[in-house]
This record gives sequence, structure tokens and C-alpha cells, in this order.
Amino acid sequence: MDKLQHLINSAWEDRSQLKEKPVQEAIQHVMAQLDKGKLRVAEPTKDGEWKVNEWVKKAVVLYFPLAQMETIEVGPFEFHDKIPLKKNYKAQGVRVVPHAIARYGAYLEEGVIMMPSYVNLGAWVGSGSMVDTWATVGSCAQIGRNVHLSGGVGIGGVLEPLQATPTIIEDNCFIGSRSIVVEGVRVEREAVLGANVVLTQSTRIIDVTGAEPVTYKGRVPARSVVIPGTYPKEFPAGTYQVACALIIGQRKPSTDKKTSLNDALREFNVAV
Repeated sequence: MDKLQHLINSAWEDRSQLKEKPVQEAIQHVMAQLDKGKLRVAEPTKDGEWKVNEWVKKAVVLYFPLAQMETIEVGPFEFHDKIPLKKNYKAQGVRVVPHAIARYGAYLEEGVIMMPSYVNLGAWVGSGSMVDTWATVGSCAQIGRNVHLSGGVGIGGVLEPLQATPTIIEDNCFIGSRSIVVEGVRVEREAVLGANVVLTQSTRIIDVTGAEPVTYKGRVPARSVVIPGTYPKEFPAGTYQVACALIIGQRKPSTDKKTSLNDALREFNVAV
């Protein structure tokens, strides 16, 4: 593993090394391990935090200049791209509804359901999770187990633009329709995002459940129930409303996950 890291880190600093066979083999090996779930771009630690394997992310980026454009035919459909499509879903225990697409280098645990949707390379999607219709999971994003990404959800990747931290959705989260989570934002376990919540690193995530507001950025605390909101901001031309996210309550950890989700939606009248 140390040799792999050295080769990839060295090639990252000097792209001319991509012509060398050992470097090419190292990158191909990392992609194969990502595809099988043996490596991850980011992984949870024992203390509940996340460790980003920066060198693995670099290998994903370096894979693009190595890959060659080719025509991919799937029945009557044709694609022209550098990255192969993921295969052998039956053997992996993954349900894939037409026209769902996952790229080679993405890992889908057994029990994942993909409605017509898209999962990019380097991503990791946990067992029991559903990627619903027209939802997208960006490059290297980490989606936990028993997560529901509702219709039209957009989970950002690290390649566009290149950034250090992947977007992370932890276990048992529910992400409402047309919500967008990008720029390495972390949604902690069992959180519920209502429809149309947009989270970037600069988005204010304001807990309004207490006597005074508490503001977060880049992180949704565990079990939070979140809806879209606005706050007033002064500009030279006047005062205008700026988008934010409001934490309006919490799911109860003492109840069953599914029951807790239903209770949260009913109690707070959250649209999903």
C-alpha cells in the first residue's frame, strides 16, 4: 500500500510520470479496488469522524488522462466516453432499474436499489440505500447504509471543481426531493432534509429550536430535521433574503428508524 501511495502521490506532482507503466498499473489497481469496495476515498473512523484517503482521490483524477475514449454499446443505446460502465449487478446483489447508470470505480453494496439515476466513479453507496429517480451521486461521494436519496437529489462530487473533501451522507438519512448537497458537506446519521434544501460550504444551517439560533456550516448534526429557509442580508442596493437551511427539530433516537422518520415528517409537516 505504501508503494501505491508513493507512486500516485509522485505522479500527482509530476504528470509526466503517467507515461510510466508502474504508475499506470498503480492507478488501474486503485480503480479496481474502488470498484470492488476494497478501497474508499473516505471512510468512517471509530470516533465517528471521517478519514479522507487523499491519495485514493488523486488516483481517481489521474485515471482520466489514462483512459481512452471508446464507443460503448448497450442494446440499442450507444455511449462515447472514457470510463466503462459498471457490470455484474446480479452477482453483487444490486437492483438496477432502466435507465440507471453507474460508472466503473463506483461501489454499490449488496441491497442497493438504483432507480433511473446516476452514480459516478469513486462513489460508495451502502446497503439498503435507494438512489431514486433522476438522483445523482457525484464522484467520490460517500452514501451510508439505509439512505434514501429522493427524486432529483443532487449529491456533489470532488472532480467538479476539484476539492479535498467528498460529500458525505451518513447512515439512515433521508434526503428530500430536489435537495442539493455539494462541496464536501457532511450530513450526519439519521438526519432528514426536506424538499429543496440546498447545502454548500457557505450555506448557513441554523438551529431554530432553542431560545437563540445556533449556526452551523458544512455539517448537519445527527438526527436533525431540516427545511429550506431565508435570512435578511444587507447589500449596497438594500436588504434582501438569502437562502439558508433551518433545523426545526430532531428525530428521536429511541424509536425505530422508519417510525422515527415518519414521525418527523408528520410532526414538522416536512415536504419531501
